Amino acid sequence: MTRRDMLLAATVASLWGFNFVVIDWGMHGIPPLFFVAVRFAVVALAVVVVPRPLASWKTVVGVGLFMSLGQFALLYTSIALGLQPGIAALLLQAQVVLTIVVAALALRERPSRLQVAGVLLGTVGLGIVALGRGGDAPALAVVLCLLAALSWAIGNVISRRAGPVAPSRRFGALSLTVWSSLVVPLPALGLSALIEGPDAIAAGIAAFGWRPILSTLYTAGLCTLIGYAVFNGLLARNRSASVVPWVLLAPVVAMASAALLLGQVPNVWETAGGAVLVAGVFIANPPVRRRRAAGAAGAADVAPERRPVQRDDSTDAPPPPPLRNRSDRATIGR
Repeated sequence: MTRRDMLLAATVASLWGFNFVVIDWGMHGIPPLFFVAVRFAVVALAVVVVPRPLASWKTVVGVGLFMSLGQFALLYTSIALGLQPGIAALLLQAQVVLTIVVAALALRERPSRLQVAGVLLGTVGLGIVALGRGGDAPALAVVLCLLAALSWAIGNVISRRAGPVAPSRRFGALSLTVWSSLVVPLPALGLSALIEGPDAIAAGIAAFGWRPILSTLYTAGLCTLIGYAVFNGLLARNRSASVVPWVLLAPVVAMASAALLLGQVPNVWETAGGAVLVAGVFIANPPVRRRRAAGAAGAADVAPERRPVQRDDSTDAPPPPPLRNRSDRATIGR
Protein backbone atom coordinates (compact mmCIF):
# COMPACT_ATOMS: atom_id res chain seq x y z
CA MET A 1 0.00 0.00 0.00
CA THR A 2 1.12 3.54 -0.68
CA ARG A 3 1.34 6.04 2.17
CA ARG A 4 -1.76 7.73 0.81
CA ASP A 5 -3.73 4.49 0.90
CA MET A 6 -2.49 3.67 4.41
CA LEU A 7 -3.66 7.09 5.53
CA LEU A 8 -7.06 6.52 3.90
CA ALA A 9 -7.38 3.09 5.54
CA ALA A 10 -6.55 4.52 8.96
CA THR A 11 -9.00 7.37 8.39
CA VAL A 12 -11.88 5.06 7.47
CA ALA A 13 -11.17 2.78 10.46
CA SER A 14 -11.10 5.84 12.70
CA LEU A 15 -14.42 7.04 11.28
CA TRP A 16 -15.98 3.65 12.04
CA GLY A 17 -14.51 3.63 15.56
CA PHE A 18 -15.57 7.18 16.39
CA ASN A 19 -19.03 6.26 15.11
CA PHE A 20 -19.91 4.64 18.45
CA VAL A 21 -19.18 7.84 20.37
CA VAL A 22 -21.18 9.89 17.87
CA ILE A 23 -24.18 7.58 18.32
CA ASP A 24 -24.05 8.01 22.10
CA TRP A 25 -23.52 11.78 21.80
CA GLY A 26 -26.43 12.32 19.40
CA MET A 27 -28.98 9.99 21.01
CA HIS A 28 -29.64 11.98 24.18
CA GLY A 29 -33.38 12.55 24.38
CA ILE A 30 -34.05 10.46 21.25
CA PRO A 31 -35.60 6.96 21.53
CA PRO A 32 -32.99 4.49 20.19
CA LEU A 33 -35.32 2.57 17.86
CA PHE A 34 -36.66 5.81 16.41
CA PHE A 35 -33.06 6.99 15.93
CA VAL A 36 -32.30 3.79 14.00
CA ALA A 37 -35.30 4.43 11.73
CA VAL A 38 -34.07 7.94 10.95
CA ARG A 39 -30.51 6.80 10.25
CA PHE A 40 -31.49 4.15 7.74
CA ALA A 41 -34.06 6.39 6.09
CA VAL A 42 -31.15 8.68 5.23
CA VAL A 43 -29.01 5.76 3.99
CA ALA A 44 -31.91 4.50 1.84
CA LEU A 45 -31.92 7.78 -0.10
CA ALA A 46 -28.78 6.56 -1.86
CA VAL A 47 -30.79 3.99 -3.87
CA VAL A 48 -31.30 6.73 -6.47
CA VAL A 49 -27.58 6.60 -7.36
CA VAL A 50 -26.44 3.14 -6.20
CA PRO A 51 -27.56 0.31 -8.51
CA ARG A 52 -29.48 -2.64 -7.11
CA PRO A 53 -27.35 -5.66 -6.12
CA LEU A 54 -27.62 -8.80 -8.21
CA ALA A 55 -29.47 -10.62 -5.44
CA SER A 56 -32.98 -11.87 -4.83
CA TRP A 57 -35.30 -9.78 -2.71
CA LYS A 58 -35.22 -12.62 -0.17
CA THR A 59 -31.50 -12.00 0.30
CA VAL A 60 -31.91 -8.21 0.40
CA VAL A 61 -34.68 -8.48 3.02
CA GLY A 62 -32.74 -11.05 5.07
CA VAL A 63 -29.62 -8.89 5.15
CA GLY A 64 -31.71 -5.83 6.00
CA LEU A 65 -33.53 -7.56 8.86
CA PHE A 66 -30.49 -9.10 10.51
CA MET A 67 -27.43 -7.10 9.47
CA SER A 68 -29.08 -3.69 9.69
CA LEU A 69 -32.35 -3.70 11.67
CA GLY A 70 -31.49 -6.38 14.22
CA GLN A 71 -27.89 -5.34 14.72
CA PHE A 72 -28.46 -1.62 15.13
CA ALA A 73 -31.76 -1.77 17.00
CA LEU A 74 -30.04 -3.91 19.64
CA LEU A 75 -26.80 -1.88 19.56
CA TYR A 76 -28.53 1.50 19.92
CA THR A 77 -30.71 0.15 22.73
CA SER A 78 -27.68 -1.23 24.58
CA ILE A 79 -25.93 2.16 24.37
CA ALA A 80 -29.11 3.91 25.51
CA LEU A 81 -29.19 1.57 28.54
CA GLY A 82 -25.74 2.73 29.57
CA LEU A 83 -23.19 0.58 27.73
CA GLN A 84 -20.07 2.61 27.04
CA PRO A 85 -19.39 3.18 23.31
CA GLY A 86 -15.87 1.76 23.59
CA ILE A 87 -17.08 -1.44 25.24
CA ALA A 88 -19.89 -1.69 22.67
CA ALA A 89 -17.31 -1.48 19.86
CA LEU A 90 -15.33 -4.31 21.47
CA LEU A 91 -18.31 -6.57 22.15
CA LEU A 92 -19.58 -6.12 18.61
CA GLN A 93 -16.35 -7.76 17.38
CA ALA A 94 -17.88 -10.99 18.66
CA GLN A 95 -19.69 -11.15 15.31
CA VAL A 96 -16.52 -12.62 13.83
CA VAL A 97 -16.46 -15.68 16.07
CA LEU A 98 -20.26 -15.94 15.98
CA THR A 99 -20.24 -15.92 12.18
CA ILE A 100 -17.96 -18.95 12.20
CA VAL A 101 -20.34 -20.77 14.56
CA VAL A 102 -23.48 -19.82 12.61
CA ALA A 103 -21.86 -20.79 9.28
CA ALA A 104 -20.87 -24.16 10.73
CA LEU A 105 -24.46 -24.80 11.81
CA ALA A 106 -26.33 -23.33 8.83
CA LEU A 107 -23.95 -23.95 5.93
CA ARG A 108 -22.16 -27.03 7.29
CA GLU A 109 -18.85 -25.21 6.89
CA ARG A 110 -16.17 -26.93 8.91
CA PRO A 111 -14.03 -24.37 10.75
CA SER A 112 -10.26 -24.62 10.54
CA ARG A 113 -8.10 -25.20 13.61
CA LEU A 114 -7.13 -21.54 13.66
CA GLN A 115 -10.77 -20.53 13.57
CA VAL A 116 -11.62 -22.88 16.44
CA ALA A 117 -8.75 -21.40 18.43
CA GLY A 118 -9.95 -17.89 17.57
CA VAL A 119 -13.51 -18.71 18.64
CA LEU A 120 -12.33 -20.14 21.97
CA LEU A 121 -10.00 -17.22 22.64
CA GLY A 122 -12.70 -14.70 21.67
CA THR A 123 -15.16 -16.42 23.99
CA VAL A 124 -12.69 -16.14 26.85
CA GLY A 125 -12.28 -12.44 26.08
CA LEU A 126 -16.04 -11.92 26.09
CA GLY A 127 -16.29 -13.69 29.43
CA ILE A 128 -13.62 -11.43 30.92
CA VAL A 129 -15.40 -8.30 29.68
CA ALA A 130 -18.81 -9.50 30.91
CA LEU A 131 -17.64 -10.59 34.36
CA GLY A 132 -15.30 -7.64 34.87
CA ARG A 133 -17.59 -4.94 33.50
CA GLY A 134 -17.85 -1.69 35.40
CA GLY A 135 -20.88 -0.69 37.41
CA ASP A 136 -22.08 1.60 34.61
CA ALA A 137 -22.50 -1.33 32.21
CA PRO A 138 -25.80 -3.11 33.03
CA ALA A 139 -25.92 -6.83 32.33
CA LEU A 140 -28.92 -6.35 30.02
CA ALA A 141 -26.98 -3.83 27.92
CA VAL A 142 -24.09 -6.30 27.53
CA VAL A 143 -26.50 -9.08 26.53
CA LEU A 144 -28.24 -6.85 23.96
CA CYS A 145 -24.88 -5.87 22.42
CA LEU A 146 -23.91 -9.53 22.11
CA LEU A 147 -27.30 -10.24 20.52
CA ALA A 148 -26.52 -7.40 18.08
CA ALA A 149 -23.30 -9.22 17.19
CA LEU A 150 -25.28 -12.45 16.71
CA SER A 151 -27.77 -10.67 14.43
CA TRP A 152 -24.85 -9.30 12.40
CA ALA A 153 -23.38 -12.81 12.17
CA ILE A 154 -26.66 -14.23 10.84
CA GLY A 155 -26.74 -11.44 8.25
CA ASN A 156 -23.18 -12.35 7.27
CA VAL A 157 -24.20 -15.95 6.64
CA ILE A 158 -27.21 -14.87 4.57
CA SER A 159 -24.91 -12.70 2.46
CA ARG A 160 -22.38 -15.55 2.25
CA ARG A 161 -25.02 -17.98 1.00
CA ALA A 162 -26.09 -15.53 -1.71
CA GLY A 163 -22.57 -15.39 -3.18
CA PRO A 164 -21.32 -12.51 -5.40
CA VAL A 165 -24.17 -10.04 -5.90
CA ALA A 166 -22.47 -6.70 -6.51
CA PRO A 167 -23.50 -5.01 -9.79
CA SER A 168 -19.93 -3.79 -10.39
CA ARG A 169 -16.52 -3.55 -8.72
CA ARG A 170 -17.10 0.18 -8.32
CA PHE A 171 -19.89 -0.26 -5.79
CA GLY A 172 -18.83 -3.55 -4.20
CA ALA A 173 -20.51 -4.25 -0.87
CA LEU A 174 -22.10 -0.79 -0.81
CA SER A 175 -24.94 -1.82 -3.13
CA LEU A 176 -26.26 -4.52 -0.80
CA THR A 177 -25.83 -2.21 2.21
CA VAL A 178 -27.81 0.61 0.61
CA TRP A 179 -30.63 -1.48 -0.85
CA SER A 180 -31.06 -3.59 2.28
CA SER A 181 -31.47 -0.36 4.25
CA LEU A 182 -34.89 0.02 2.59
CA VAL A 183 -36.06 -2.78 4.87
CA VAL A 184 -35.22 -0.93 8.10
CA PRO A 185 -37.13 2.38 8.55
CA LEU A 186 -40.75 1.18 8.72
CA PRO A 187 -40.15 -1.89 10.96
CA ALA A 188 -37.88 0.20 13.22
CA LEU A 189 -40.54 2.90 13.47
CA GLY A 190 -43.17 0.24 14.22
CA LEU A 191 -41.01 -1.29 16.96
CA SER A 192 -40.41 2.19 18.36
CA ALA A 193 -44.16 2.86 18.52
CA LEU A 194 -44.78 -0.54 20.13
CA ILE A 195 -41.91 -0.58 22.64
CA GLU A 196 -41.03 3.06 23.24
CA GLY A 197 -44.51 4.44 22.69
CA PRO A 198 -46.02 7.24 20.57
CA ASP A 199 -45.32 9.78 23.30
CA ALA A 200 -41.62 8.94 23.26
CA ILE A 201 -41.54 9.31 19.47
CA ALA A 202 -43.27 12.69 19.70
CA ALA A 203 -40.78 13.79 22.36
CA GLY A 204 -37.93 12.53 20.20
CA ILE A 205 -39.14 14.52 17.19
CA ALA A 206 -39.41 17.63 19.37
CA ALA A 207 -35.87 17.02 20.71
CA PHE A 208 -34.38 16.32 17.27
CA GLY A 209 -32.03 19.28 17.21
CA TRP A 210 -28.60 19.89 15.75
CA ARG A 211 -26.88 17.14 17.77
CA PRO A 212 -28.99 14.21 16.50
CA ILE A 213 -28.94 15.75 13.01
CA LEU A 214 -25.13 15.88 12.96
CA SER A 215 -24.97 12.38 14.46
CA THR A 216 -27.25 11.01 11.74
CA LEU A 217 -25.31 12.73 8.97
CA TYR A 218 -22.07 11.31 10.38
CA THR A 219 -23.30 7.72 10.81
CA ALA A 220 -25.30 7.54 7.58
CA GLY A 221 -23.19 9.81 5.37
CA LEU A 222 -19.58 9.55 6.49
CA CYS A 223 -19.52 6.04 7.97
CA THR A 224 -21.81 4.20 5.57
CA LEU A 225 -21.78 5.94 2.21
CA ILE A 226 -18.41 7.73 2.07
CA GLY A 227 -16.66 5.16 4.28
CA TYR A 228 -17.69 2.25 2.07
CA ALA A 229 -16.87 4.15 -1.13
CA VAL A 230 -13.32 4.83 0.09
CA PHE A 231 -12.87 1.31 1.46
CA ASN A 232 -14.02 -0.29 -1.80
CA GLY A 233 -11.49 1.87 -3.62
CA LEU A 234 -8.74 0.66 -1.29
CA LEU A 235 -9.72 -2.96 -1.92
CA ALA A 236 -9.67 -2.35 -5.67
CA ARG A 237 -6.09 -0.99 -5.54
CA ASN A 238 -4.52 -3.22 -2.87
CA ARG A 239 -4.52 -6.74 -1.52
CA SER A 240 -7.30 -7.36 1.00
CA ALA A 241 -4.75 -8.80 3.43
CA SER A 242 -3.08 -5.37 3.42
CA VAL A 243 -6.31 -3.39 3.86
CA VAL A 244 -8.61 -5.29 6.22
CA PRO A 245 -6.28 -5.49 9.28
CA TRP A 246 -6.51 -1.70 9.56
CA VAL A 247 -10.11 -2.19 10.71
CA LEU A 248 -8.86 -3.47 14.08
CA LEU A 249 -8.14 0.20 14.80
CA ALA A 250 -11.90 0.81 15.11
CA PRO A 251 -12.44 -0.48 18.69
CA VAL A 252 -9.18 1.17 19.77
CA VAL A 253 -10.37 4.52 18.40
CA ALA A 254 -13.80 3.99 19.98
CA MET A 255 -12.32 3.35 23.43
CA ALA A 256 -9.79 6.17 23.18
CA SER A 257 -12.32 8.74 21.98
CA ALA A 258 -14.85 7.67 24.65
CA ALA A 259 -12.17 8.12 27.31
CA LEU A 260 -11.06 11.52 26.00
CA LEU A 261 -14.43 13.06 25.12
CA LEU A 262 -16.87 11.33 27.46
CA GLY A 263 -14.62 10.46 30.38
CA GLN A 264 -15.54 6.77 30.00
CA VAL A 265 -12.34 4.95 30.91
CA PRO A 266 -12.58 1.13 30.78
CA ASN A 267 -11.40 -0.77 33.82
CA VAL A 268 -8.52 -3.22 33.81
CA TRP A 269 -10.74 -6.26 33.22
CA GLU A 270 -12.59 -4.64 30.33
CA THR A 271 -9.31 -3.63 28.70
CA ALA A 272 -7.76 -7.08 29.19
CA GLY A 273 -10.88 -8.87 27.94
CA GLY A 274 -11.06 -6.58 24.93
CA ALA A 275 -7.43 -7.33 24.06
CA VAL A 276 -8.10 -11.08 24.29
CA LEU A 277 -11.23 -10.71 22.13
CA VAL A 278 -9.40 -8.74 19.42
CA ALA A 279 -6.63 -11.36 19.46
CA GLY A 280 -9.25 -14.05 18.91
CA VAL A 281 -10.72 -12.07 16.03
CA PHE A 282 -7.29 -11.73 14.41
CA ILE A 283 -6.53 -15.44 14.83
CA ALA A 284 -9.93 -16.40 13.37
CA ASN A 285 -9.21 -14.19 10.33
CA PRO A 286 -5.47 -14.40 9.64
CA PRO A 287 -4.10 -12.45 6.67
CA VAL A 288 -4.04 -14.53 3.48
CA ARG A 289 -0.52 -14.97 2.15
CA ARG A 290 -0.12 -15.45 -1.54
CA ARG A 291 2.45 -17.92 -2.79
CA ARG A 292 4.85 -16.63 -5.31
CA ALA A 293 4.76 -18.34 -8.63
CA ALA A 294 8.02 -19.89 -9.75
CA GLY A 295 10.09 -17.47 -11.81
CA ALA A 296 7.79 -14.54 -10.99
CA ALA A 297 8.83 -13.59 -7.49
CA GLY A 298 9.08 -9.90 -8.24
CA ALA A 299 5.74 -9.67 -10.00
CA ALA A 300 3.93 -11.54 -7.23
CA ASP A 301 4.55 -8.73 -4.79
CA VAL A 302 2.69 -6.18 -6.85
CA ALA A 303 0.11 -8.20 -8.72
CA PRO A 304 -3.39 -7.71 -7.31
CA GLU A 305 -4.97 -10.83 -5.85
CA ARG A 306 -8.22 -12.25 -7.11
CA ARG A 307 -11.11 -11.54 -4.80
CA PRO A 308 -14.87 -11.99 -4.99
CA VAL A 309 -16.81 -8.94 -6.03
CA GLN A 310 -19.30 -9.24 -3.18
CA ARG A 311 -18.22 -9.47 0.43
CA ASP A 312 -20.03 -9.71 3.72
CA ASP A 313 -20.77 -6.21 4.93
CA SER A 314 -22.53 -4.05 7.33
CA THR A 315 -23.13 -0.37 7.60
CA ASP A 316 -20.27 0.31 10.02
CA ALA A 317 -17.81 -2.35 9.33
CA PRO A 318 -15.89 -3.47 6.33
CA PRO A 319 -16.15 -6.64 4.29
CA PRO A 320 -13.97 -9.66 5.13
CA PRO A 321 -10.66 -10.58 3.52
CA PRO A 322 -10.64 -13.23 0.79
CA LEU A 323 -10.78 -16.65 2.37
CA ARG A 324 -8.82 -19.76 1.68
CA ASN A 325 -11.72 -22.19 1.87
CA ARG A 326 -15.42 -22.26 2.59
CA SER A 327 -14.86 -22.78 6.29
CA ASP A 328 -12.91 -19.54 6.56
CA ARG A 329 -15.83 -17.22 5.80
CA ALA A 330 -16.31 -14.67 8.53
CA THR A 331 -16.12 -10.92 8.72
CA ILE A 332 -13.72 -8.71 10.58
CA GLY A 333 -16.12 -6.23 12.11
CA ARG A 334 -17.47 -2.56 12.64
